[in-house]
Amino acid sequence: MGRPPGRARPAQGPLRFLPGFAADIISELRKVTWPSRQDTVHLTIVVIVVALAVGAVLGAIDLGFAWLIDRLLLSRNLFG
Repeated sequence: MGRPPGRARPAQGPLRFLPGFAADIISELRKVTWPSRQDTVHLTIVVIVVALAVGAVLGAIDLGFAWLIDRLLLSRNLFG
């Protein structure tokens, strides 16, 4: 008549995998070798400097192309 006493009823529904999945995530995160605070700060500064440098280069290229287009197409009255 039903299930034996003392046995938990397995989770039902589409979310039944969540408890095991969460336990697996926690287990894997405990195995991670986290960087030191000094490493994190250093690498953050490197990323910011590289992002600013790439932004400056792309901005200069954009200005160059805008100037070129302005000189080649817009200054000469080609379309009128």
